[in-house]
This record gives sequence, structure tokens and C-alpha cells, in this order.
Amino acid sequence: MAKDTDTDTPRPPSRYGPALRHFYIGLAHVLLFIFSLWLAYGLRYEFHIPPGWEPVADTEAIMPTDSRVPVSMWDNFFELLIFVVIVKAIVFGYFRLYAGWWQYVSVQDLIETFKASHISTAVILGGVYVCKVLGPHGYKVITASVEVPDTVLIIDWAATIALVGGLRFLVRIIKEGSRPVSPAGLTRVLVIGAGDVGEGVIRELYRLPVERYHVVGLIDDDPRKRGIRIHGVPVLGGVDDLAEVAEKQNAEEVVIALSRPARVELRRIIEVCKGQRLTFRIVPGVADLIEGRLDVSRLREVDINDLLGREPVALDTEDIGQFVTGKVVLVTGAGGSIGSELCRQVVAFRPRRLVLLEQAENNLFYIDRELRRAHPGLDLVPVIADICDRERLATVFRNFRPNVIFHAAAHKHVPMMELNPGEAIKNNIFGSRNVVDMAREVEADALVLISTDKAVNPTSVMGCTKRITEMYCQAVSSQAGAGKPKFVIVRFGNVLGSAGSVVPIFREQIARGGPVTITHPEMRRYFMTIPEAAQLVIQAGAIGKTGQIMLLDMGEPVKIVDLARDMITLSGFRPDVDIEIEFLGVRPGEKLFEELRTSGEDVLPTHHHKIFFWQNRGCTLEKIEHAFERLRAVSNGASLDEIHRALKETVPEYEPGDHEDRRMPSDASRATTA
Repeated sequence: MAKDTDTDTPRPPSRYGPALRHFYIGLAHVLLFIFSLWLAYGLRYEFHIPPGWEPVADTEAIMPTDSRVPVSMWDNFFELLIFVVIVKAIVFGYFRLYAGWWQYVSVQDLIETFKASHISTAVILGGVYVCKVLGPHGYKVITASVEVPDTVLIIDWAATIALVGGLRFLVRIIKEGSRPVSPAGLTRVLVIGAGDVGEGVIRELYRLPVERYHVVGLIDDDPRKRGIRIHGVPVLGGVDDLAEVAEKQNAEEVVIALSRPARVELRRIIEVCKGQRLTFRIVPGVADLIEGRLDVSRLREVDINDLLGREPVALDTEDIGQFVTGKVVLVTGAGGSIGSELCRQVVAFRPRRLVLLEQAENNLFYIDRELRRAHPGLDLVPVIADICDRERLATVFRNFRPNVIFHAAAHKHVPMMELNPGEAIKNNIFGSRNVVDMAREVEADALVLISTDKAVNPTSVMGCTKRITEMYCQAVSSQAGAGKPKFVIVRFGNVLGSAGSVVPIFREQIARGGPVTITHPEMRRYFMTIPEAAQLVIQAGAIGKTGQIMLLDMGEPVKIVDLARDMITLSGFRPDVDIEIEFLGVRPGEKLFEELRTSGEDVLPTHHHKIFFWQNRGCTLEKIEHAFERLRAVSNGASLDEIHRALKETVPEYEPGDHEDRRMPSDASRATTA
């Protein structure tokens, strides 16, 4: 039996729906126009209408006063009404006042109502005065048989604004006044900011079709706002009073509604609330609020990036355009955190072709799909290859002949590389050597090596292998001179949210209910966001000269324990109360403090205020080639001590840590590395 389409298939909306709604709204306006003119006559004559006078029909001239006959002023009202309604209906329609949604009426709607009423009254007054000049002929134009007092039209103008605007606001008042009297069961919210943004948040929260929030108060540091009410919500104090107010009001969430909150302001708010169980949300876009486009469902949680991130990077697009636009760009490690972000940033500068080189199939699949969806016209080539496979790498480079290479592929996890040092040597040193050699073979324009601050006075195998790669790039560039390619090395610290880094590990531990595990209470690291790092890497590659080690401005170092406490607080828990923090001790290869330069290196500025370059000791190609022979010999099967000795022979400043416990760490100790 066939299914009943009436019940199984939803009916499409009627095409007459909007037109019918506009008709009913227009009809309501016509009734208001009629009532407004009647009210104007009534108020003008205190609802006691005297008789008027009608001229005797004469098409040539107005008769003397004694030739006029009395007529009721109500007759004049009905005759004038047709003209008034027609004019107002046309003018109000021109201002699209029949298309409004009255439950969302705003001050702008009232302004439009004022304009329409003003213009329509001016037209009506003009018509009446023309009739006075034309005499009986003019009266026939509007079919009114007597003169209309000016005060009637002025009262009608005011009454039209009051009635049309008042009815609209009455609908909104009824809509917003239907909120439940009892806030029981609703989320109790404090809003920080008693300005335009805060007012917009409260207004939109009250417009939700399903009641979810009860705003219990506003917080603002401006002493002049203390005690005032916005939409019935009082300003209860400043940010310093936030914890006390939150406890007193039993608040559950805090919405930060500041126009352009600085990181220092956000950190101050979080610090004040560290003893409270509060969830923090922030307004996504100030312009949307001020222009009335806020959707409160888009209020997002405050993220650790908001506290640790910096101001947006200002890029020199001219330099980058010359560096990337129209070129074949190849990114190694294209599926990783930095590599994938480099791809996202590079496509904005319209490369001729982008080659994604990655050994992890799944990572390559996801970044390839993302870029194809976002940039359907992009010439995109996903390539599965391991940089340690020299023959495969040579085939890729010869086939695509890249102009610019961003080398982001590397083994980066410090503790894991301490347990597998031979693999770090193979991938980070010899894999990188393959990339450098292939770039020379195809005469690429530039190769940008992604390095790390852990290469400075390294104490880890990972840091030492990255330092050796730096040395090889510099040695090759010294031999090549100013010829192709130029080799630029970019050092930076930790990036927030990268795979396997501290932030996602902390987030996972908090979600499990703790504990959050940290190696040492004094552990400090430099942080930057992934987009900022990728943008500055591209900029550094564009402005750097061959052999230079570029250093990105990392800001101030952050204590990892402070980072953990901030993340616990932002998750709505209390550090050391709801979520415990445990210290496990420094692991092999880790340092308490990361350094930004090696002794003997001097910092010099570039024309970009967030990028510097280090003038450091060089290394001959012969010396580094000799070191490679020793390192290749120990990369398979050698003892840990032999590997350390070989690394230290190449990098004298390398100081390996204590490796008494060389076993794979337990689940509890796989906490985080900064």
C-alpha cells in the first residue's frame, strides 16, 4: 500500500505565507491610521465636534462667507480620511514597515516609523495647503469640503508615531514579559560588562524561545554604574568583587561581554575566580552584538588560547607574495599540527601548486579533504612518502620540482625520542638531510627548516638532532654561497594545542576528573598559537637570508603549573579541590627552562617586529659530513651511551640528562611534556 504522503512527507511552506502576513500587518496599520486621525479630531475639539461650513458649489470662485452652508466636521473627517490613509499606506510601505517581526522590534524600527510619519504628514499638509490655494477646485482633489485645522494634522502625526510604535513595542513587551516568574531550574549567569555588549547579551538571552538562563547580575569596574539596572538586572560590583558576588548569587556561569578584552583582563577575571566552580563564556564577535546580529547559541567557552595567545600577526603580504604566489610549494609533514596550518596559510597567497608530503595516511587524507573543500580551484597534490626514503623523495622532487619547501616533518616528542634515540637520528637528521639534498638537486628557490628552542644548549636527543640539522643547513648554505636554494631556519617554542602537547593532554586529564600530572612545579615554557607560528614561519622564510637562524618572538615564558590551574578553572572546577595536581619529577631530556639562544650567538632585528635572527658560530660541511658517518653507525643497535657520545661529539653543548630509568613510562607518568 502506498504511504500517505500527507503524513509521511512534511508539507512545504505555503508561498502565500509571507504575503498573507504582510497583508495582515498592512491592514493593522490602516486601522491605526484611521484611529489616529479620529483621535486627532477628538483631541482637537475635546470630542465635541462643531459644525463646519461648506462652500456653495461654484467652479469659478469661492463664495462669500454668508453664501456658505453649515456641515458637520465629521463629514469632513470621512472625506479627508481616504486621502490620509492612501498617503500613509504608500509611505509606510516604502519604508518596509509591513515586513517587520514585531517581537524583535528595535529602536531602529521606531526611527523608521518616525521618518514615515514625518514624510506622510508633510505630504498631507502640502496637499491641504495646495487645496487652500486652488479653492473649490482644490477641495475636490481630496474630496474634503472644508478647510482642515493644522493642529489636527500635527496631532495626527504624533498619534501615528505613538500608536504604530507603541503597538510594536507592546508585542515585544508581551513576548519578553511572558518569562517564568520563578528562575528555578535555570542556569544562573553573571555578565561581565555593563556596556553595549553586556546589554546585548542580556537582551538576547531573554529572547531565547526556551528559557535556559537567569541573569542574576552585572559586573563592571566603572564606579558610576554601580547600582544601575539594565533590563532589570543590577550592577553588583567590579571584577575584584566577582568571586564574592558569584558565591552570594549562586552563579554557575560567567559571560564575558567586553568589547575588546585584552589578555590581561581575561587573566585577571580567571585569577579572581580560581576558588569558584564557574563556567566561563565569551562573546564571539563584538560587531555582531552592536549591530544586533548576536546568536547567544554562539557564545563560546573561554579557551586557554584567549589567555596565552597574542595579538594577531601583521604580515608583510608583499614579501610573502613574492615568496609564494605563483610558485610550486611543498610542505613535508603536511598532516601534522604545524605542517597542516602552514598549508592553510600558504593557500591564501595563491601558489601555483601545493604538494602535501606526509607519511601518515590518515593525517594526509584529512588535510587534503579540508583544503579541497575550502579551495576547490587549488592545484593540490597529496603525496604519501617518508623523508627517510631517499629514492621516493627524489622521485617526488624531480616530478614536481618545488620552488619553496617548508620542512616540518620531524619526530618531536622529547620523552619518546629519549627512549628511541636511533629513530630520532634517522628521521630528524638523515631524513632532513635528504630533503636538503633534494632541494639542492632541483635548484629550489628556498627551503625553510622548522626547528625548535630545544635545539639551544640541548639536553634531549630530539633537541640535539634538530641542532645538527640546523648545522647541516648552514654548512650547505655556506658552501653554496648566494646561489639556490636559500636555507632559512626558524626556531620557536611550544605551540598551543598541537598533537600530543600539553594542552590536549591536560584537557583529557581534566575530562577524566584528574589528576593533572606535571613534571615539576618550576617547569616553564614559551608558547604561541599554531596560526601565529605558521604565519611567522612563512614571513621568516620570505625575509630571511640563506643560512640565517630566525627566532620568533615568543613573549614571556609560562609556568606549566599556572597553565594547568587556568585550564582547570576554565573547565568549571577548582584546582587542588575538584581536580588534583600531581608532580612526577623531571623526565630524561627535559629542562626546567627553555633558552632562546646559545652562548656566542648575537641577536639582530629584522624589519618585522616579531622576527629576529641569530648570528652564530658556523660549521664546515666537511666536519658535519664526518659527524654523519659516526651518527649513522650508532643509529641502529648501539647503546644509549654510545649514541650520547656521538651526539656530543657533533654538538659540544649537548648535555644529556640522567637516564637511570630507561623503561617505557607507566600510564600515570605519561603526563605531559612542556
